[in-house]
Amino acid sequence: MQVVILCGGKGTRMGNDELPKALFPVGDKPILWHIMRIYAHYRFKDFILCLGYKGFKIKEYFQGIKEWDIRFVDTGLETNTGGRIYKARKHIEDDIFFVTYGDGLADIDFKTLLEFHQAHKKSATLSVVRPHSTFGIVGIDSHTDTVTHFDEKPVLDHWINGGFFVFNREVFKYINENDILESDCFPRIAKERQLSAYKHNGFWECMDTYKDNLKLNQLWKEDKAPWAVWKGRAK
Repeated sequence: MQVVILCGGKGTRMGNDELPKALFPVGDKPILWHIMRIYAHYRFKDFILCLGYKGFKIKEYFQGIKEWDIRFVDTGLETNTGGRIYKARKHIEDDIFFVTYGDGLADIDFKTLLEFHQAHKKSATLSVVRPHSTFGIVGIDSHTDTVTHFDEKPVLDHWINGGFFVFNREVFKYINENDILESDCFPRIAKERQLSAYKHNGFWECMDTYKDNLKLNQLWKEDKAPWAVWKGRAK
């Protein structure tokens, strides 16, 4: 089982464009290392890193790691997410493979995710999560307009893309060279009813901003990092 990781993004929203986003540290390791370490915990150690912005820095960091099989594929500076997978296709040897982004952490059991994908017999499986609201919610009595309660950043009812995927090779008939995975490819796959949703109710965080990075680092510092399944860290 190979793991394709999309790590071509810039760190502009992180307030620092000297590093590719996937190299921003959580503790003393890049977030990309944490992602790979989760997969490795479940015995998936064959990685294809789709490089883009300052990809040479990712290559410099990881080429000395011997316990994992890592291939570095230059997929272009401005290539969209679907296009990066498309450009890496000749390096994908298995009929089934994992795909994820280089900026998200979760305590997903990847063996269970794989079993779910195989059981549903679809071209692709998308992990979905329920995020926390970025704002506190005010409860209001609809008859009197009286404030009844406050919920501080509650978990929302709807599901969003969690960023951890399992694909069959046949998925390439839905992916073109310039596609955006989320808005081009997934609607095509869903239209053919070939996309399953794996509901993950555990920990999930996406590092979109510097504030997100601070949060992940604080969890790591306090030894409260649920994604660190290899350490048995508290959830």
